[in-house]
Amino acid sequence: MNFVTPIGFRDVISDEALVREELTYRVQRCFAEHGYKPIETPTLEVLDVMEAGGHVPASPFKLFDSRGDLLAMRPDVTMQIARMCATRITSFEPAVKLRYTQRVFREKTAEAAAREVTQMGVECLGEDGVEADADIISLFSEALSVTRLHNYRIALGSARILNELVSRCNMDAAWQDDVYRAFHTSNFVALANLTDTTQGNTPAIQALAQLPLLRGGKDALAKLRNVLKPLGCEEGIDELETLYDKLVERGMENIILIDFTVMSSFDYYTGIVFEAYEPGLGSPIGGGGRYNNLLAAYGGVAVPAAGFGFYLEQVMEAFSLEKQADDRPLRIAVPKGSLNEDAIAALDAAGLDVDGLADAGRTLMLRNGDVEYIIVRPTDAPIFVSLGAADCGICGEDSLVEAGVDVVELVDLEFGGCRFVVAESAGTNDKVEKRYRELGSIRIATKYPHIARSHFDKKGKQVEIVKLHGNIELAPITGMAEQIVDITATGTTLRENNLVVVEDVLASTARFFANPCSYRTNPRVAALAGALRAIDKEN
Repeated sequence: MNFVTPIGFRDVISDEALVREELTYRVQRCFAEHGYKPIETPTLEVLDVMEAGGHVPASPFKLFDSRGDLLAMRPDVTMQIARMCATRITSFEPAVKLRYTQRVFREKTAEAAAREVTQMGVECLGEDGVEADADIISLFSEALSVTRLHNYRIALGSARILNELVSRCNMDAAWQDDVYRAFHTSNFVALANLTDTTQGNTPAIQALAQLPLLRGGKDALAKLRNVLKPLGCEEGIDELETLYDKLVERGMENIILIDFTVMSSFDYYTGIVFEAYEPGLGSPIGGGGRYNNLLAAYGGVAVPAAGFGFYLEQVMEAFSLEKQADDRPLRIAVPKGSLNEDAIAALDAAGLDVDGLADAGRTLMLRNGDVEYIIVRPTDAPIFVSLGAADCGICGEDSLVEAGVDVVELVDLEFGGCRFVVAESAGTNDKVEKRYRELGSIRIATKYPHIARSHFDKKGKQVEIVKLHGNIELAPITGMAEQIVDITATGTTLRENNLVVVEDVLASTARFFANPCSYRTNPRVAALAGALRAIDKEN
């Protein structure tokens, strides 16, 4: 027997535990000095109760209790506190200020990802307005500072402005859901496609398309005001600008950044939203925002509320990065294979020095001035970028979908076009349909299990996915599977093996994408995205 912990979990031995204990003490003392009192919530929640507050991130652990209730191990603490306060507290004058340090459990999105992490944070219920928002963000910054972090940046956005713009587009609920999904998953290529092909309130849709491109300080706020002014929805920008000024007055000018690509995957936020980033770290340290409607969703009174949380493990990793010399050049993941030539041409057209990249041979890393290229398989590029080994990269959309990692999808480079299809042996469709009716499932062979699973889940069709690494055309020929999901450009290989396409799954082109932290802390990444976007417009 191999005596190991479950995947995504680990033991913490004394040396590290002492550091964690000290950091926890520092942060909790900081919270206490600002009047926040400790709170504890249960590890398990009734899933239906959690979902009453809004979208709940996928929990890796669900179980039924003896009463038949479906329970989930908490993926977040804010919704729990809102549920508790809605059902247990009747007065929020003076404001109720709560702090916590608790373990949360989340779906593993990459091989190295932890499924159990320590979340620390505060919730302030009963205070509203810009001054209260400034207090929350200032406390967030102070808490990170007492852990001895120095290089972090806090990106600010506004769910209020986004909500107002979406409502003014006068589009149906399905379109609005797609827009919110694009923001919540940082897929701004999908947003561009939605706004480019939509007929509706044109000024509002155009403003929505520009929203994620507005980044910076006062200059970004001025540009945003010009965009919103014709629509008559300037209250949100007034609120954000006043908040920005208050934070500058508190000495945070070099810490804060206006960035409308920052939208939490939680959909309960109603006003300011923010996240903290550390240069070189693969994912955000933490974040928060204002959620004035959440208690009412749990049957309580409408109470203004705001808070934040961050992960102790992320703080510790960020601290180790700050102790290293940060002279790394801009690092770009360049794909091998069929995308390589066009990727190099795009980077060249964007003004980068690509000398030697086309004939790199067996070289895996190539440095030209202040840019370093790492040459990887397209399927590996999302992993290198999401874990912070590269700042940004190029690969097909299919590789991004299959990897399922947290990156910011920025530009459709419009080369390397291909499509994913469902195919089966010619003349077997009736047999396949009969098998599905009789058994309620069929077998699908593919190299791309996540893409295949997502496609059939959307159709509500039960299938058994069999992952193969090559020659999947053999699966229906030998009877191992009824259908395959595969990539095709011309369809030649399918025809040569007497296979026919029965469904389209996904159209894919090459994308430029970035690590969330690099995009929000390294201006060179955004500049490169802008240069690549300009090339696309010229063509």
